[in-house]
Amino acid sequence: MFTGITRGTFEVTQLERAPDLLTFEVDLGKALSVGLEIGASVLIDGVCQTVTEIGGTRVRFQAIRETLDRTTLGDLVEGVQVSVERSARVGDEIGGHDVSGHVTGTGRVSQIRREGDVCDVRIGVPDAWMKYILFKGFIAVDGSSLTVGERSETGTFTVHLIPETLRLTQLGDKAVGDRVNIELDPRTVAIVDTVERVLAQRQGAALAGEGGR
Repeated sequence: MFTGITRGTFEVTQLERAPDLLTFEVDLGKALSVGLEIGASVLIDGVCQTVTEIGGTRVRFQAIRETLDRTTLGDLVEGVQVSVERSARVGDEIGGHDVSGHVTGTGRVSQIRREGDVCDVRIGVPDAWMKYILFKGFIAVDGSSLTVGERSETGTFTVHLIPETLRLTQLGDKAVGDRVNIELDPRTVAIVDTVERVLAQRQGAALAGEGGR
């Protein structure tokens, strides 16, 4: 489990591509590599990845086809920076919201607007997701816990990025057309789906009652 509070961006130092498998290495630096063990979970651009090898501060991960198809990890190249968060520990302050690293899919940046120190990023997603994306609700974009600042019914929402978020993530370097990893808030998804199911059952029961008259 993660909190969506990105600890910084770190360089991808090596990649190896094989059929249906990407092996990549990230230099996490001393601060994030201390105490890390093989088998631990690390959030890379919002995707939960398992540590497979450790060499000093350089840490290796492997992404299978399912992950590559659902996320942006397949677009990685050597030298690019990725957002990183270590998994939460008992007693840690939860500054964002519960993030699992199980990415729903990708969205695409449709607009970037800068005004003073704030950067507004509009992201397009499938229309079917919009019922789960609520005004002032939580959403994880490339692993960062963000608040939905604006939303539309036509498949777009906007997040407002403050200077600290821009400093610790790569979101401020995005361009229109770039893909980002999206994880919908699981609690919101559960509530919306439950309400829809209950309403559908009640409607079905009401129709059945009318049919029996």
